[in-house]
Amino acid sequence: MAVANGPVRGEIDVRGEIEVRGDETEVRHVTVLDGTGGEPYTATLRFGPGGITSIERRPDGDDGRDGGEDAGYAPAAPRLAICPGFIDLHAHSDLQILLTPEHPSRLNQGITTEVLGQDGLSYAPSHPSIRDAIADKIAGWNTRPHPAPGWATVRDYLDHLDAAGIATNAAYLVPQGVLRALVVGLDPRPATPGEIDAMCDLLAEGLDDGAVGLSAGLTYTPGMYASDAELAALCRVVAERGGYFAPHHRSYGLGALEAYAEMIDLARRTGCPLHLTHATLNFRPNAGRAGELLALIDAALDDGLDLTLDTYPYLPGSTTLAAVLPSWAGAGTTDEILARLTSPADLARLRHDLEVAGSDGCHGVTAEWETIEISGVATASLAPYVGRTLADLAAERGADPFDVFVETLLADRLATGILQHVGHEDNVRAILQHRAHTGGTDGILIGAKPHPRGWATFPRYLGHYSRDLGLLPLPEMVAHLTGRPAARLGLASRGLVREGYAADLVLFDPARIADTATFADPRQPSAGMHSVWVNGRLAWSGHGARGVRAGRALRASGSGTRPRD
Repeated sequence: MAVANGPVRGEIDVRGEIEVRGDETEVRHVTVLDGTGGEPYTATLRFGPGGITSIERRPDGDDGRDGGEDAGYAPAAPRLAICPGFIDLHAHSDLQILLTPEHPSRLNQGITTEVLGQDGLSYAPSHPSIRDAIADKIAGWNTRPHPAPGWATVRDYLDHLDAAGIATNAAYLVPQGVLRALVVGLDPRPATPGEIDAMCDLLAEGLDDGAVGLSAGLTYTPGMYASDAELAALCRVVAERGGYFAPHHRSYGLGALEAYAEMIDLARRTGCPLHLTHATLNFRPNAGRAGELLALIDAALDDGLDLTLDTYPYLPGSTTLAAVLPSWAGAGTTDEILARLTSPADLARLRHDLEVAGSDGCHGVTAEWETIEISGVATASLAPYVGRTLADLAAERGADPFDVFVETLLADRLATGILQHVGHEDNVRAILQHRAHTGGTDGILIGAKPHPRGWATFPRYLGHYSRDLGLLPLPEMVAHLTGRPAARLGLASRGLVREGYAADLVLFDPARIADTATFADPRQPSAGMHSVWVNGRLAWSGHGARGVRAGRALRASGSGTRPRD
């Protein structure tokens, strides 16, 4: 027998508690948080690439010192906890999962499965005619490789993930904005009935190829131009094939509650399961309004609607600077958008929309330049802007913040990433305690100072909000991050600690688990995280990825059946 791990930088000493026998790992005398929210228990687990092979439960207080194989055993540290691997229901790792194959941002926080294809924009299905335009639109999320990436079908993308080897498991949502770009183009107009039928056919193909549902970005172009008829038709296809709809709805600001209600009504009418992505209430008009949102959700759940939601446990949001543009200004290709930013007439209209009238790009409110912080740029000369708000940059130069906004978009060709400091702590706390809640990082991983949620969402839930603030007991918080999202995805053998289940597992110290990533230094690994296994293989230990690519694409079967996991 070989002892697998010694102490990690003085934090966690598990000598004698983890042993490896060939492909099988044994973790002894740990507290099991099984993903159901039920009472923890003490057990010894054995598992490998084939799954969890045995769980030997011990009576409360039994540490193995009464005789038998483990007689005289004494834990080397306060008892650690083991739980299912965390499931990130809103990830933006579509390219980073390939470009940074060790994927430390995810593994360090215990994520073993993530859902890609979010917010209606990604790289499959694709065609050379749209690849440059789509890559430009999400360069601030994923970087902008040349040539522009794209896969003709969802099957091609999932096959590529498997062939390349990935560190975490990955599921995929068909992006509605991409379907629209393929069929309608980038024009700001309603789709015709024939075009809607063509989008439905592409969606059905993507779901049959293995996608778990449909995403939409209804504040991003071209997804924001979708009519109710278009969305309803697409949702009926999703419902027929057993998937779910994950919309970034039409407003998170002035019209947020109405936008949530629109999505709930759409799900009711079409019979489509609904997952509300990054279900926050931000911006000035929504302070203290979480109760109103939760009342809408409770009414829908009580009516029998299949509804879940995810959040990230932070106040600032994160997106691209171009997303602040109103829909008319963000229409078309990158060159068309940049041309508007040099037109005096268009600039006058844009200034009025942003600073006087409010616009859909600002979620119905007027621009708050002091809340918009540059987090990443593609143009080297703009590097000093990172970590600064538009208001600060303008004041330093004696300039107008609107002019700095426009100049930055032009200089960076729309690839600038931002943080938006528009959240409300009381809303965050109320929503994360809800019975339909799950976790998602919404993590953008590129840029000099990306949002720390990309590295620290899950330990922040466990440490800050569960242990330190006591908003949810640890077993219940773990269930929000494991068993509940697995049920959302229809994963039959993940998300719980059960014999025969896949060995996606996380070993951590409940007393020390914490987020250490900050806005100033966002790429910091979690404290108190000992080991992470993906499909039974050790992928993370201590403060380092092991270079193991044990993840795989989790493909739905289509036609109303559940994902094959």
